[in-house]
Amino acid sequence: MPPDLPTPIAAYFAAANAANGPRAALCFTLDAVVVDEALPRRGTAEIAAWVVETQRKYRCTATPSAIAVEGTRARVAATVAGDFPGSPVALDYLFTLADGRISRLEIG
Repeated sequence: MPPDLPTPIAAYFAAANAANGPRAALCFTLDAVVVDEALPRRGTAEIAAWVVETQRKYRCTATPSAIAVEGTRARVAATVAGDFPGSPVALDYLFTLADGRISRLEIG
């Protein structure tokens, strides 16, 4: 059974898995930061472009399997499968929430 995710996190995974960058960006605060593959993306425009580019490059889906919440931070364990060496892989998504949206996401 999939974990019960906070609304903005569940919406992010649904949009990202559908390669819908603009919809994924709506899950974030205007000044949000995403760090993936050691590169920061700042603001919703860069985040939307990152989602689209990641899907174009890897054609991947992330399936959350567990969540741990502490205050405004949530660590989501997910299995990511796609067109990349070593697929599938287990990754941690560390979300920081603010005002009902994601203000920071670190993937690793």
